[in-house]
Amino acid sequence: MNRQIVRLTYVALALVGALVLMTTYWQTWAAAGLADRQDNAIKRVAEFSVDRGLVFSWKPRKRLARNTQRKAERTTLFFRRYPYGSLAAHVVGYSTVERSRTGLERSLNDYLTASNASLSTLVDKALDDFRGKPVEGNDVVTNLDLDAQEVALEQLGTRCGAVVALDPRTGKVRVMASSPTFDPNLVENDFGQISRIEADCQPAAPLLNRASAGLYVPGSTFKVITAAAALESKKFKPESSFVDPGYCTVYGKRVNNFDTSSPFGTIDLEAALTYSVNSVFCNIGKALGAKRILDTAKRFGFYERPPLETPTDERAPSALYQRRQLYYPKQDPDVDAGRMAFGQERMLVTPLQMAMVAGAIGVGGNLMEPQAVDKIVGPGGRILLRQRPALIRQAVSKKTADAVATMMRLAVERGTGTAAQLSGYSVGGKTGTGETGVPGANTTWFIAFAGPDEESPAELAIAVVLQNQSGTGGATAAPIARAVMQAILS
Repeated sequence: MNRQIVRLTYVALALVGALVLMTTYWQTWAAAGLADRQDNAIKRVAEFSVDRGLVFSWKPRKRLARNTQRKAERTTLFFRRYPYGSLAAHVVGYSTVERSRTGLERSLNDYLTASNASLSTLVDKALDDFRGKPVEGNDVVTNLDLDAQEVALEQLGTRCGAVVALDPRTGKVRVMASSPTFDPNLVENDFGQISRIEADCQPAAPLLNRASAGLYVPGSTFKVITAAAALESKKFKPESSFVDPGYCTVYGKRVNNFDTSSPFGTIDLEAALTYSVNSVFCNIGKALGAKRILDTAKRFGFYERPPLETPTDERAPSALYQRRQLYYPKQDPDVDAGRMAFGQERMLVTPLQMAMVAGAIGVGGNLMEPQAVDKIVGPGGRILLRQRPALIRQAVSKKTADAVATMMRLAVERGTGTAAQLSGYSVGGKTGTGETGVPGANTTWFIAFAGPDEESPAELAIAVVLQNQSGTGGATAAPIARAVMQAILS
């Protein structure tokens, strides 16, 4: 009998010990993780008693996100409204009770709800509690140029695509437009209206930020990276000579120029980029091999998520993909370097990444960190955080960048990108037409930089992408780039 009691005591003690351990785990080590989960409804509802910080555009300074108040018994609750609706929906995002958060509303939630750990915020929060006032969040000032953002969306119209424009000297993001867009005011109570949005592509996917998470075949815009890799290798120079018969042979098969009507014959590398000659870049790809070109692409930020302030899962890395996963070949023969060199094969890129590429070329090879946020300001007007320009790395030498920049300027001056010419500015650009194999379903591109003259660093870089186009990047995307650049620079 005594032996059974002892056994029962041991079992009871073990159960109590397990209970203590589990309670300690959930209340201490796991508490922070549970609090941060998007589906933590208690925390999310509690945060609506905070007078959430506002979100502003940079130019003109307008409120992109504000609050409305509602009384619930003795508590004042604050709910979000977005005065400019769909204009900056993908960057700002939304904050709701039922559907949680996206965009800056999600990634900067701690600042907006005064939950960040800065001393001044903690003091303000304590004073608000002492006075019985609602806690005031911190305001976020973005780098968005609202007028240019509106021009970008107007230019995109019903077409599916995106525009990204940034200052390549600092990385400040002036435009990040994704089409189709959506009205974040509808998310909470009329989400069905968003799900019924239609556009010139299927699915329309209005909630997808195509500017930073949309992956597209880059077409000939990738020739900018191939040209940079060619020059960096020291195997080629701008004046290196090629013979263009109108096609290139890869693995026994012809790869034709986009326009097969008239081969260029003898042509140098500079002219090949100016007129976007596939065969030349195909042969460069074969000569360099896939890995050397990909390693240059890595220097421009490929194979990593661009370091923007928006949520990680709203940004995608540009790279070769295989079965929806990043793919880097073990050996050169694993990739068709000829086709990859002019932006086909399994290469997929985002508009944000291609704007960064154009920007780096326009400022002598410096790849700057893109920044959607200018500063975060406390309730008393104190600046809690001010973004400073941050260099990611020197992507290529200044000599290489300047040589490629010259080629891109020639493409706008007399090549495939003449539709992007802008009075009073030196514009360098590159068109792209990513072929999908379906007639009328090309992905068209234009990337560019613009500055006051050829000797000065570029003041603006831009990338435009359009889905399901029957024309070329020069005809469809370049005019959009021109309109947006003009709106920002004027």
